[in-house]
Amino acid sequence: MPFEIGTFSVTLFALPQDLPENYIDLLNANRAGCIDLVKDEPEIGWASGRCLLDSKIEQSTVLWNNLIYISLRKAERKIPSSMLKAWCQQAELVWMRSNGRSNVPSKQKKQIKAEVIEKNQVSVPPTLSSIPAVIDRTNHMLYLGASSSAQIDLFIEYFIKTFQFEPVQINPDYYSEMEFGKHADELPVIEFSVRADGETVPGRDFLTWLWYFSEQETGGMLEVPEVGECTFTIEGPLTFALAGEADGAAENTLKNGNSPLRAAEAKAALSVGKKLKKAKFYLEHEEKVWQGMFDADTFSFGGMKLPEGEEMEPDDRLEERMEHMNTFRLVLAAFFKKFVETLLSSDWESEERKIREWVVERDER
Repeated sequence: MPFEIGTFSVTLFALPQDLPENYIDLLNANRAGCIDLVKDEPEIGWASGRCLLDSKIEQSTVLWNNLIYISLRKAERKIPSSMLKAWCQQAELVWMRSNGRSNVPSKQKKQIKAEVIEKNQVSVPPTLSSIPAVIDRTNHMLYLGASSSAQIDLFIEYFIKTFQFEPVQINPDYYSEMEFGKHADELPVIEFSVRADGETVPGRDFLTWLWYFSEQETGGMLEVPEVGECTFTIEGPLTFALAGEADGAAENTLKNGNSPLRAAEAKAALSVGKKLKKAKFYLEHEEKVWQGMFDADTFSFGGMKLPEGEEMEPDDRLEERMEHMNTFRLVLAAFFKKFVETLLSSDWESEERKIREWVVERDER
């Protein structure tokens, strides 16, 4: 499973209350069923984090030391596209011979396809997919192994159905309201150039500011409470977009070898008012390194690679890796707090001028 070893996608959620004491019973009440009984509709439910086929929820299958490791499993019978196409072609040939035709009308094609699916779907073995999650009850955190809105929405729907409360995603709104009593949209707009559109996109503002902050004299270093000195840096590939380009129609991504940060296109993107939508990040603390892709719009992290661990036993290794995730959570919160404090400080106008100078002078660095 991805949280136990290797890289993974992750979105962070805070748990506003403790899980019910009977959480095992609640998970079992909504557990995944027998895959042999899956028919034409997908079957969705909880399975253990140890094995997707293990849908019997017990402490021995979901409790890893002090962590709860579960998956929302989806089982469905879906005919592979190549096989579906071949079966349809075969049925169409039979129809043409029977009707003395050299082609099949579109309406008849649709009917043939529906009949092929109905006839053959039950013979196709079910395919399994899952959305893994680790619940850290000590720190009231949910680490969700998903970054797409569809997967997140599906998981949260079943979480609420099971436990009767909703996790709160850790994002600009969460930080702004918890630390400053403001909605993220109420924060001042960072205009990295005079051609900026003046719209607030808090995640993109933060990610682009991180890039700026990482290139100042501090080198992106910040003293983080409970952790110590940490350095956050931004690397390519970089994806830029304007505030109104939510559909990605006019995004541009810079790869440019090993130095997209220095590319003329990066300066050009900033100069026309674009901000970072996605970028690779590195977090360094002592001799440990975290890295991955930061999606500013979903506030999720893809290809997350954690520092090398020392534990060998699966349960201990998962606990060690989640300790690294907790450190990442604390550091991210500290950098966002620094970002908002900068925006709200009395020196903001002076700082904004420095930011615009940073854009103008990029090719001189």
